[in-house]
Amino acid sequence: MNHAPYIYQPPKHTGLNILFQDEYLLIVDKPAGLLSVPGNSAEKQDCMVSRCQAKFKNILIVHRLDMLTSGIIVFARNKDALRAMNKLFASREIHKTYIAIVDGIVSHDAGEINQPLMVDWLNRPKQKIDSEGKASCTQYQVLSRDKINQTTRVQLTPITGRSHQLRVHMMWLGHAILGDEFYATDEVLCKSTRLLLHASKLAFIHPLTHQAINIHSPPVF
Repeated sequence: MNHAPYIYQPPKHTGLNILFQDEYLLIVDKPAGLLSVPGNSAEKQDCMVSRCQAKFKNILIVHRLDMLTSGIIVFARNKDALRAMNKLFASREIHKTYIAIVDGIVSHDAGEINQPLMVDWLNRPKQKIDSEGKASCTQYQVLSRDKINQTTRVQLTPITGRSHQLRVHMMWLGHAILGDEFYATDEVLCKSTRLLLHASKLAFIHPLTHQAINIHSPPVF
């Protein structure tokens, strides 16, 4: 599973897909292959936050999605909103759901994965399951099974929010996500030209307006 280094080629900017906005928050759909925040090098300055800042002032990052993951991402539009959203994330009052297509036929209709995660220091930014790692929990539910292509569409709910959590947990289960250059075998990797993982639902009570926010973004796969 030691694949060639990823060359950053962000998707063409064709405009923001805005899912929600008010004076406090901006929620958009991030395309696969785009960084959430700028990287260290000059060629990695094009990212979701810079594209939002080009249209809106004072955009602040609330949370991140992996570069290869698509879907819902939240930005704050001032420091008060950032602090309020950080409190919601810290107290796990933000409910997120992802859709993924994984390799093989998942036998159980639903389940929970509890495996501690930590950085794989020799292979950063990869993560690994380790008894010394931080407690990590993912719930999964099978949506459909494709016996012809030997794949399963699943809904994933991260109870904790560790880096690469969903990707590592599904690999541990024996069903790596298709197109995962870090955790899938070469055979599984070549089944898709992109990582088939999408942040599809986000629900929370707006910390400043107290409005119930329910965002849905269906995956293109």
